[in-house]
Amino acid sequence: MSKGETHQAHYDKLMEIFTGYNDASDALYRLKTNDEEKLNAIYNKIKQNLIDSYRIPPSEIINKISQLSIYNNCFMKSYLAVVKQIVDEFHLNQVNKINDVFNYLFYKEYNIVLNENGRIFFNEFEDSHYSSDIHEQNTIHRSIMYDDKISFINFTEREGFDKNQKLKSDLYPYSDEGISLLELCCYHGSVDCFKILITKFQSEITPDCLRYSFLSGNPDIMNECLKVQKPDYECMKYAIISHNIDFVTFLMNEHNIKIDLELCSKYNNLQSFLVYLDQTNDINTCFVHSPNFHLSSLLEYFISNGADINAKDKYGCTPLHYTASNNWKETAEILISNGADINAEGKYGCTPLHYTASNNSKETAEILISNGADINAKTEIGFTPLHLAARENSKETAEILISNGADINAKDKDGFTPLHYAAKENSKETAEILISNGADINAGGKYGFTPLHYAADYNKKEIAEILISNGADINAKNKTGFTPLHLAARENSKETAEILISNGADINAKTEIGFTPSSLCSQRK
Repeated sequence: MSKGETHQAHYDKLMEIFTGYNDASDALYRLKTNDEEKLNAIYNKIKQNLIDSYRIPPSEIINKISQLSIYNNCFMKSYLAVVKQIVDEFHLNQVNKINDVFNYLFYKEYNIVLNENGRIFFNEFEDSHYSSDIHEQNTIHRSIMYDDKISFINFTEREGFDKNQKLKSDLYPYSDEGISLLELCCYHGSVDCFKILITKFQSEITPDCLRYSFLSGNPDIMNECLKVQKPDYECMKYAIISHNIDFVTFLMNEHNIKIDLELCSKYNNLQSFLVYLDQTNDINTCFVHSPNFHLSSLLEYFISNGADINAKDKYGCTPLHYTASNNWKETAEILISNGADINAEGKYGCTPLHYTASNNSKETAEILISNGADINAKTEIGFTPLHLAARENSKETAEILISNGADINAKDKDGFTPLHYAAKENSKETAEILISNGADINAGGKYGFTPLHYAADYNKKEIAEILISNGADINAKNKTGFTPLHLAARENSKETAEILISNGADINAKTEIGFTPSSLCSQRK
């Protein structure tokens, strides 16, 4: 068999093995219906092919749906309905990873909060009038979404119409400057509105116009954009998200844009992933990213075909790093049993155990530790896994690390302990665990900053209360004489300042150059 035939053999064999996975993933990313019967069929395909056959956790599927919904938001209600079916059938009451705005919309639609941590954004989203309708009735944006030519013309003929107006919304892919009307047409494939803006208002075809056209897939819009703009990496990203293999191969063959394996796995595009394998036969690089699909048989296929168990990608990550990040317990066991380096260092010196701490991958952390992971391994800047667990409020993983001997007062290169990072990030639950296990509540980090200094500096009221109730020195001074109250005053941390004062903070304390908290308030004004 020739080299080319070998490549093709990989592609053909794997496409046949994972037909069900591909079909279910394509159904989600290409969803174009509000019909209840068709949505039920999509749900059944997901349940049968992803959850039952490949044991992909229902919560992970909800996370994926929440992330992809902003790239196909015209069918937001349909995505919410599919998620509701998953929640009901599998009795889910908490999803650790979920898009914040999707979490809010699900709450508005069904009065269920999938992630309690996301509640902090609800008031902001309410003020922005976000809804699963995406745009309110009688707005120019809604006219574009449904390519309502008559309504759109009506808006353009009104006094004060601004052809250069921009839309900023968390319901769309992030845009620094906002999305123009023409870009919105490209996103939704609204060709009639697009033509009006081009011919009547000479609207500029931007790089984002071309990029968004790969999401909607309207050929007339895409062809017009290609006359003006040259495809780039972002176009490939949107082609991968669209799950349109013709777009992906067009960009690869005609414009020499490389398929990004990280994006393929992030957006469940196994076919594009296998096209890359077919074109390059780069088994090791594909192997590194294969755990992100949560397909143990795909992983085993690469191992049986000679993949290096400790292969690294451009970030220095091995398959075990990605497995740890996603908490794929079964995958971790396969890799370890095949000789994976449990303490391999990736980007910035992070080991797989660091990744479990950042992502609260409790079960995988237990497997790594039981197989000899260095529990106090340090990154390039001195972070241990416990530092990251504290920063990300990975409570359960923090408990596992501590029970297995993690140094609770380990210091990074700036002298900060895990409790410092719990204070800075308002990781209340993890802070309480650290304190109850003997964390030094007055540890002085860089320039003498204690955890309470951090809580005051970042206005973390709840953490300040926890620290004070556990004996934190309320008048501790850093190397320049600043107490926590000085920092609260300087940063206008009003709530934290009130707590400090009510607990006896010295309101007349002076820094080395004579500043009192009140004088810092005056300076700020």
